[in-house]
Amino acid sequence: MSAVLQNNTPAEAEGREPWEKYRAAAGGLDEYWYPVMTAAELRQKKRATVELVGRKLVLLADGAKFRALLDACPHRQVPLSLGKVEFPGTITCMYHGWTFNLESGRMVAALTDGPDSPINGKVGVRTYPVEERIGLVFVWMGEGKPVPVEDDVPTELFREDARVYPFVRTVGGNWRHATENGFDESHVKMLHRYAAWVTFRNVSAWNETSIDKSDDGVWLERVQRNVHLFDDYPGLGSWPKKRFWKPEPNKGVTTGGKDHAVGVRLPCILRVRQPGKADWTHYEWYVPINKDSYIYLVLAVTWRSSPWKRFMFWMRYWTYILWVHHYGFNNQDLGVVAKTPEGAPVRLFRPDISIIEWRRHLEQNARPVNRSGNNKGAGA
Repeated sequence: MSAVLQNNTPAEAEGREPWEKYRAAAGGLDEYWYPVMTAAELRQKKRATVELVGRKLVLLADGAKFRALLDACPHRQVPLSLGKVEFPGTITCMYHGWTFNLESGRMVAALTDGPDSPINGKVGVRTYPVEERIGLVFVWMGEGKPVPVEDDVPTELFREDARVYPFVRTVGGNWRHATENGFDESHVKMLHRYAAWVTFRNVSAWNETSIDKSDDGVWLERVQRNVHLFDDYPGLGSWPKKRFWKPEPNKGVTTGGKDHAVGVRLPCILRVRQPGKADWTHYEWYVPINKDSYIYLVLAVTWRSSPWKRFMFWMRYWTYILWVHHYGFNNQDLGVVAKTPEGAPVRLFRPDISIIEWRRHLEQNARPVNRSGNNKGAGA
């Protein structure tokens, strides 16, 4: 299945759909698992705070398990993250000593009211399911029963020969704009044209592109059918200018393909297969904190069984990919996303078919909020 915005299609008309789910999800989509940090970091810190989909949580390493609770004591709303672990498997509010079981959220003691406090067991704090996968801590933000974590993670990341290198940052901007930027057809040709990452590579002037849906319906893929490395613009001249340090193209148009396809899937995941002999894939999660900021998680992933090849990629990541791609190249995206206002784009052009199809995919496939079988702590 593919979608193409034709020359004679009024692009503005394509943008007049209501996008009800899209607009309602400014602060994030519920009913999904989100990665928030590396498991190694949480084990080292023992405790961390994070805001997800507008809710502030406290995360704790509880022996071999990870726990997540709403970061607010139900008494005076003081953050539980300021409290202490007075007893194994619990957290105690630093203000009045209300103590909660980490797994259930149920109140097990009101220390400053004595062992027989009548409020004991009648109050609870919301808990959130937490799982560790591929070295990351995932939190379920839905109201209903969690789906398997594997449903919200690309399947290829679970392969035994996968080597995953994560890089996590908190940045400004809306997660939806970040997702659209990643899947956007034409921004690379301008925004990244002079990035160090593409110093010795040709960046095309424009592409003939289609948006295809994967066989299982999970991914949308942006596939370059024909790549115009340069072209003549009437009354202006040829663009882009040829540079002597870049390879000389044989002709202005080359055939694209899926070896460098860019894919996007719910809730907020981008996949970019690196072209040629690069032998690795770039992933991005745009985890919604609130409508104004998000956790920007990028992964460099390679699949190698040979210890020597694993070592060589480790060297390549720490000496080149991290600095030139995940900082230099991706920082250009972060700067623009932070400046993108709500309601954009105001006018559309042909390459915006990628944005249109992504919004349609969200409208048609985002999980509805499940109000049955919620996972709230006792008495919450």
